[in-house]
Amino acid sequence: MSLFKRLKNIVSKPEPPRAERGVLQIGPGDVCEVSLVTYQVVGRTQNRLRNQAVLTLQDGVDIRYLAIEERERIDYALYAPIDGRLDSVEEVPTTLELDGTIYHLEEQFSGDIAVVGRTPFMQGGEQHVWQFQSDSRKLLRVEWQNGRFMLYEGEDVLPADVRVLRGS
Repeated sequence: MSLFKRLKNIVSKPEPPRAERGVLQIGPGDVCEVSLVTYQVVGRTQNRLRNQAVLTLQDGVDIRYLAIEERERIDYALYAPIDGRLDSVEEVPTTLELDGTIYHLEEQFSGDIAVVGRTPFMQGGEQHVWQFQSDSRKLLRVEWQNGRFMLYEGEDVLPADVRVLRGS
């Protein structure tokens, strides 16, 4: 190495460190551990206006969905898809009964989502979401986009039970 190159390396500024990706930037190729189960992240839907992302997680043939919402703190909920249907987007009830459990509407919102990877909705666009909770703290999530309903049943997850192992 020449003397000039050595001097140039001494004087030049080091590259700034890469900014750490936030929890809402987790995407396909990353690995996520939830309640001691390791999943590969295969997809992500993100509602930027709400600081919310829903990750599609896969462990073998098992598929789960991790909802992440950043408000005053970061909240996590793990969902499994369930069979069911509703007749109309205009007629989503405020209470739903499922297998003897009564769910009450907790929150309803809509917004544009961006889609990356494998998700229930293969393209972005406007999505409507209804979030329900039972007296026993079970969660029910209903999503509607482009004429298609998806229903999920789940539970809140403690932040300490979620660990992200970054991919390449």
